[in-house]
Amino acid sequence: MAVGLRIFAERTGDGAGQPILDADNGEVLMHTLPSVSIVLGNRAPESPGTLYISSKKVIWLSDVDRSRGYAVDFVSISLHAVSRDIEAYPSPCIYTQIETGDDEGDNEDEDEEDEEQQQIDWSYGISEVKEMRLVPSDSSHLETLFEVFCECAELNPEPRQDEDTEEHNWIFSADQLNSENASNWTFSEDLVNSIGHSNGHHDLAHNVLQLHINDQCFEDAEEMDQEHDRDNNRQ
Repeated sequence: MAVGLRIFAERTGDGAGQPILDADNGEVLMHTLPSVSIVLGNRAPESPGTLYISSKKVIWLSDVDRSRGYAVDFVSISLHAVSRDIEAYPSPCIYTQIETGDDEGDNEDEDEEDEEQQQIDWSYGISEVKEMRLVPSDSSHLETLFEVFCECAELNPEPRQDEDTEEHNWIFSADQLNSENASNWTFSEDLVNSIGHSNGHHDLAHNVLQLHINDQCFEDAEEMDQEHDRDNNRQ
């Protein structure tokens, strides 16, 4: 499975074309929005293109160059948020963080060399990009984009490792396994001028659920004690 951002040029149709999706594996188009600029890391914004959000990944295609396009799987997007903080970026946008599998720190000399190389080859270093901003020409589309991102993130949950499975391998009774507990855990946090969603790392939600289960256990124990007292009084 691909990790991080990658070049995407699989198109069909005339003109700018549309992305070719993996229909054999159930990938479907969820949302399309034209006139969206993309900003990768600290690079300059790209000329506006068209944003395609499928059930598997986020795709941006240039409207002027059919060879120029990017894609990132939802499982590689660790966070997405609506950002309106002009100090963080001058235009309202969808801000995302991308997992690349490379946690090593950046070297300043290498950064300078990368900038020079990027001017020669626009595709250089794409797989190392850890931040992506999507800037629609009309910021009123941001809330809709955020909702679509959330929906698709839930369709692509973060793979669980064996140790995580063992740690959180809880068993629920039929009464406890209601629709609220059975749904995928997501959370949003109201920050200054932004709202966000994190794909994975739901320890807070798990702790809240565990607390709810413990409270239920205490309630059940109290009911059993009360029934036991009533039985003794009858005797």
